[in-house]
Amino acid sequence: MDPHREVMAEVVAGYEGEQQRRTHLKLKTRTADNPGLSLWTTSDYTLKKALQDPDNLAENLIDYVGGFSTNLDVFKSFDFENIIRTLDSRDRLQQATRHFESIDLSPGSVSNADMGDLFENLIYRFAESANEGAGQFYTPRDVVRLLVDLVYADDADALRGRGTVRSIYDPTVGTGGMLSVADDHLRSFSPDASTALFGQEINKRTYAICKADLLITGQDPTNVRQGDTLTVDRFEDRQFDYVLSNPPFGTDWKAVESDVKAEHARGGQGRFAPGLPAVGDAAMLFLLHVASKMRDVDETGRGGKAGIVLNGSPLFNGGAGSGPSEIRGHMLENDLVEAIVALPNDMFYNTGIATYLWILSNAKPEDRKDTVQLIDATGLGARLRKSIGSKRMEIPDAHRDAVVRAFTGTLSEDDVEVPVKTFHKRDFAYWTVTVERPLQLRFQCTPEAISTVAEQKTLAKIDGLTAALEAFGDDVYLNREKFDKELGRHLGDHGVKLTPAQRKKLWQTVGVHDETADYCRVQSGKNKGDLEPDPALRDTENVPFGWSDYPKTHEACEETVQAYFAAEVKPYVADAWIDWDKTKTGYEIPFTRHFYTYEPPRPLEEIDADLEHVVGEIMEQLRDVEA
Repeated sequence: MDPHREVMAEVVAGYEGEQQRRTHLKLKTRTADNPGLSLWTTSDYTLKKALQDPDNLAENLIDYVGGFSTNLDVFKSFDFENIIRTLDSRDRLQQATRHFESIDLSPGSVSNADMGDLFENLIYRFAESANEGAGQFYTPRDVVRLLVDLVYADDADALRGRGTVRSIYDPTVGTGGMLSVADDHLRSFSPDASTALFGQEINKRTYAICKADLLITGQDPTNVRQGDTLTVDRFEDRQFDYVLSNPPFGTDWKAVESDVKAEHARGGQGRFAPGLPAVGDAAMLFLLHVASKMRDVDETGRGGKAGIVLNGSPLFNGGAGSGPSEIRGHMLENDLVEAIVALPNDMFYNTGIATYLWILSNAKPEDRKDTVQLIDATGLGARLRKSIGSKRMEIPDAHRDAVVRAFTGTLSEDDVEVPVKTFHKRDFAYWTVTVERPLQLRFQCTPEAISTVAEQKTLAKIDGLTAALEAFGDDVYLNREKFDKELGRHLGDHGVKLTPAQRKKLWQTVGVHDETADYCRVQSGKNKGDLEPDPALRDTENVPFGWSDYPKTHEACEETVQAYFAAEVKPYVADAWIDWDKTKTGYEIPFTRHFYTYEPPRPLEEIDADLEHVVGEIMEQLRDVEA
């Protein structure tokens, strides 16, 4: 503030309205590196001047923070006046003020990105001591830089052009760390680039810090807005060149369930129309939101790109037909997933779980259309000298550059090895097919079977049933229709009448599976006479779209499934058939399976030798004890 105090005083004295002050101040403070300030203070105090009157330090500081323009609401969000009075009542205010007055925190000494790092590190430390989720706010900068590098990778040449104009958006912006890194990196391509930064944040304190950061850098502070991204999209009418996000891991969305489900039910162009994940994890809702905020492809072929940090569950959770599977299907079928990068474990401050970077694009280069890259960077981490919470690993710059070159296909022999595999988008699609086998039952009214009937809730209420069954005899029946007919006649002779539902429950209770029995057939309805399936033998098979040499299309479903069924099922279960009405389409990305390397077990001789050695040591110790 100090370098601009005179200009601020001049503008404040010369203009009454906030809009006039903002306009003239930006003009007077504009430089080659900064588009101009849009915040000011009406207070004469600085920290140094406030300390010169120690008896009135609290009131001086309240005047100091209260004099800033209303668009800088960081002090209000932190309830600074109350904090000042609390420190004053405990005789800590002067000590704290002198400490901060002695530190040079000006933008020239501490960059905006570094200031964000500092603040978020403080959040991490205090949240950790309170056993709270610090990871909601704090994204390690090595992860942010890799994410930004990957999102920019294909646009490097375009970004170097003069007059570059780009918009960058973070729907879980925190203190704006991702925006700062993305902005700095873009300007490294083109120093005169024009960027517009946007963000939404639910936490009022981190929102205020981010807003202050944009004010200091000359960005429009109204581009940062407060609110829950899942319930209210504060930029509903906007899309962006680049979208970056690290949503909180494992956070449920129960508190906003009604709003999210209402938007899903509207369908159409709603963010959540493709599907809903389980209420216990909101990760895939953020994935859908991020995808929806990429700018549409223009006449030049340029669209939007996005990068989001997710845990492993969005890759595979939910079976065919479930919400998560439908969301993956939406992303893959619309060719939005460009790459997924597996990070080393222990990269984050509050969790050691596996994490992945999803790189999205709605305007892939021709050679990447309909494909997805899987990049395994799990082995590229370097151990920190000292752990910070759960963070024990980081990705060095050289390894980060290698991952980016692996993504762009420019990896050289001098780079560290980066495992990469490229798949067709429908290599992750499959049909879940229901395989039925015929019902075969043996019937015999043994004492055990009659006892089971007597204990069955529905049948136990029928007077005379148990006695009639005892008188029926213990002959074996391998045909259900014959058993049903003769038993019905016998029960009628004993005055026991059963409804159709009760007759069905009776033969279900008495009958046991027997592969030598006759096939049971449907007794009524449109499928009368067809083989009746045995629910106990029902199974499902997942048939990949690309199985055999069939094309990867929905239209090839019956041909592909029939070929799979003939090769993989029929040879082992000759009487099985497919229930086509239950066929579902599913999508999953089994990342780990594609990079799994089989390691054979140790030879038995080696294991035996180790066991003999251990047993020998134990025996020697026992002899020492006995001696």
